[in-house]
Amino acid sequence: MQLIFRYGFLELQNIPLALADWQYILLIVATVFIAAGGYIINNIFDVETDTANKPKNVIVGQYISETKAYNLYTGFTIIGVALGFYLSNVISKPSFASLFIVIAATLYFYATSLKQSLLIGNLIVALLLSFSVIIIGIFDLFPLTNQENRPVLGLLFGILLDYAIFAFIINFIREIVKDLQDVNGDSNQGMNTLPIVLGVIKTTKLVFVLSFIPVILTLNYIYSNLFASGLLYGTLYGLVFILAPLLYFTIKIWSAKTTQDFHHLSTVLKWILFFGILSIVVISLNIKYNA
Repeated sequence: MQLIFRYGFLELQNIPLALADWQYILLIVATVFIAAGGYIINNIFDVETDTANKPKNVIVGQYISETKAYNLYTGFTIIGVALGFYLSNVISKPSFASLFIVIAATLYFYATSLKQSLLIGNLIVALLLSFSVIIIGIFDLFPLTNQENRPVLGLLFGILLDYAIFAFIINFIREIVKDLQDVNGDSNQGMNTLPIVLGVIKTTKLVFVLSFIPVILTLNYIYSNLFASGLLYGTLYGLVFILAPLLYFTIKIWSAKTTQDFHHLSTVLKWILFFGILSIVVISLNIKYNA
């Protein structure tokens, strides 16, 4: 995602960027390492739940020891935060290093306690995913912003924010669908997810209603920003690869009942997120060659 936004969008805008290519790679590595650390600590605390929900995917305790998992978590997190500290000094904003510390701490508290709170865990995962888009603008655009280029860079940052919001909505819905998929194992472990509180049927209907939010926003975005601007390829791409799968999800979630149904729909949302991110390349190229 971060590679696509840098080289499929920002690099095509003919503007100066704050980070050199190798420094931007370090930003990606920092993001990946902190996320990896969060994934590992989550697996450490999720052994019992994962054993019930997806026994074939349990890693800690079967393939690596808990001690080794903790060491890997510590190593990945320290390297990720250290890289974030370095990059913050590169752009002369040392206080920005706190962003990486807060993200790493949030992932830890999510794994240890917050994910057991109703909807809090879902919101945190969705927010952290969306922030991995916003952080591009923070490190690559914001440091070079001045009075002259503020309108242009502000517009580009706004586009990144639009995609961050899209990523947040899709991933938030997907987190609830994953809770529907894992409801039996989560219930046995005393979790407090939405399907456990409301029941599977009511939660499914709630997701059905929520699914109209990205449908309406996507349709409005395609019409207002792509179709109205004469971007034919961008419009067709949005209709076929984003809006159509969203409508498919909306139709299928209404009657979804089994674990397999929810797993399938979770995968559909993954693809929607992927094609949504990829759309920035299609739109950028459509603008470039139409102009």
